[in-house]
Amino acid sequence: MDVYEAVSSRRAVRAFTDEPAPRETLERVLSAAAWAPSGSNLQPWHTYMVTGAPLAEIKKRAGERLALGDPWDAPEYEMYPPQLKSPYRERRSAFGKQRYGALGIAREDLEARHRAAAANWDCFGAPAALFCCIDQDMRSPQWADVGMYLQTVMLLLRAEGLHSCAQMAWAKYHRTVAEVLSPPDGLVLFCAMSIGFEDVTAGDARTGRAPLEETVTFVDGL
Repeated sequence: MDVYEAVSSRRAVRAFTDEPAPRETLERVLSAAAWAPSGSNLQPWHTYMVTGAPLAEIKKRAGERLALGDPWDAPEYEMYPPQLKSPYRERRSAFGKQRYGALGIAREDLEARHRAAAANWDCFGAPAALFCCIDQDMRSPQWADVGMYLQTVMLLLRAEGLHSCAQMAWAKYHRTVAEVLSPPDGLVLFCAMSIGFEDVTAGDARTGRAPLEETVTFVDGL
């Protein structure tokens, strides 16, 4: 698989089989992803690749909190601006419409939407999950570095025939994750990434992208 194919086939998969992702494959991916760029080579990512009983325990605890209606943890970072302006507001709305429309869930059916969102904390059935943290003392450029690292991981997973779904949703239960993984003090859980083989029977839809002219300006010197 070349780079273009990896990019074009990568998407947020929200339905996985229970087939394990081979340990040697995950190690190969993370070893190669270490070459992702970062300013002054800080490599500000701290990752935990979790499978088996530890992942099952994280899912179980998150599910129990969800069932009890336990409030989300105090946020460690702001996911979105409080007032999302145009065109980002419209893109987010279009995503929600397409995502829930594909599941046959009406906009006003809040209960069904909550059930669909709850699948986040089961990692959509994935047998592996990467939990990505960053030191609380890092600043915006280092968060951008973490983004480049995660994208590198996702493209390498595609090269190995695996799929993924990056999930900021797990930051809402960062205390639960910490109870199982025991990260050092001072680390912020940015996101998780569900990893595995796609369940192709689920018919998961891929969201669209803005036209090139909306996001790119060519400045020619001709």
